Amino acid sequence: MNKKTMGHRGIDPTGETTYKKTTSSALKGAIQLGITHSVGSLSQKPERDVLMQDFEVVESIFFPSQGSNSTPGHHHGDFKFKTYAPIAFRYFREMFGIRPDDYLYSLCNEPLIELSNPGASGSLFYVSSDDEFIIKTVQHKEAEFLQTLLPGYFMNLNQNMRTLLPKFYGLYCVQAEGKNIRIVVMNNLLPRAVPMHLKFDLKGSTCKRRASPKERAKDLPTYKDLDFMQDMLEGILLESDHYNALCRTIQRDCRVLQSFKIMDYSLLMGIHNLDQAGEEASTAVPDTQKKAQGQKPLYCTAIESIQGESKGNTSLQPYESMGGIPAFNSKGEKLLVFIGIIDILQSYRLVKKLEHSWKALLHDGDTVSVHRPSFYADRFQKFMCNTVFKKPTCKFDSHIETSATDVLKALTLFSRLSSGVQTARPDLLPQQLNEDEITSSSADTTLSATSPGSFWPSNTLALR
Repeated sequence: MNKKTMGHRGIDPTGETTYKKTTSSALKGAIQLGITHSVGSLSQKPERDVLMQDFEVVESIFFPSQGSNSTPGHHHGDFKFKTYAPIAFRYFREMFGIRPDDYLYSLCNEPLIELSNPGASGSLFYVSSDDEFIIKTVQHKEAEFLQTLLPGYFMNLNQNMRTLLPKFYGLYCVQAEGKNIRIVVMNNLLPRAVPMHLKFDLKGSTCKRRASPKERAKDLPTYKDLDFMQDMLEGILLESDHYNALCRTIQRDCRVLQSFKIMDYSLLMGIHNLDQAGEEASTAVPDTQKKAQGQKPLYCTAIESIQGESKGNTSLQPYESMGGIPAFNSKGEKLLVFIGIIDILQSYRLVKKLEHSWKALLHDGDTVSVHRPSFYADRFQKFMCNTVFKKPTCKFDSHIETSATDVLKALTLFSRLSSGVQTARPDLLPQQLNEDEITSSSADTTLSATSPGSFWPSNTLALR
């Protein structure tokens, strides 16, 4: 029997993680065998447009341990592997520039890596050896809900691929010993090659949204909304173009989620502090590719999800290749922020309505996490764009050492700004984001990419 469990996740007497009493090693082996067969058989089917019936297709193959004419022998026990909507997911992968051989190489060439800090959901998480993909176990209702979302997901991606919503690359099911273990393949938001100094799970809710003492004792705790409001009172400061693009992306994504009656989602955010990591870490290019120059997925890093077209042939700075959004904190420290919206497979069904009603009796109904989708979306985007992320204003800051010349320049500029004199740097004039800018159409979200290094604070001004 398992020594302890959390949902379907447990630990057997040998210390190995289990899911629905299937060992993690057996599950990883079955996943890799199944995906290898699924992608291989799909390559034999001609390329064509996605049809409505493609979203409902489920293909199944049996893997006996002794092998068969179409499957290899293995030592994981007999199992059946199901692939949901294979044609549709092939189209999604192609949209993100993922070739079948790269997909197979990432997921099946080397053993999957189990994440040691999977969270409180009771799911198992695996990451591919090259850091590109996350595999997560999902519940039956979540997998079922994702299937119903696929036509709308297809439509949304065709309109705009730059989104903070999860990128779904495949939905599968391992059926063994009478149990169904459903898994989804997604983009990896927090690359292991970039050490995170802080991690947050933010919903815009304040009811019981604080990390527990047990969570805080971990090497990299996942903090929550109240922790952020307490420890990062002045928020995360972004250059104006990045701030505007991020807020528009969040607004658009919230509108999509609201249209599907989805709520209780979170913004997962990892923060890499370049100054804290030191010069060596900030200039090193992480070697996460196990193979030579494989095609990396498109539009899947945080900076790609909110920006416009790439710089073309312009060489990237080392920190830009990491994919984080350049930012800084109130101390003037340089940050790379990795973000994405997660847990979108929660619809406002009857059980969630009852949960909200019950929590509203015990707490302020507007502060609880579970809420009707329209209210949740509005609260979420306001919290992210007013509390978490902010545009800097130009002020002198005693935290940053300046030379006498720099002080004189700063005071002169401040004097001109105060007196209304037009300066030679109109881009330094404070600007406020109005409601129309945030709620503008998705067509306005495309930006010409700017160099993240161009706005980080110098020794002249502290921006906060």
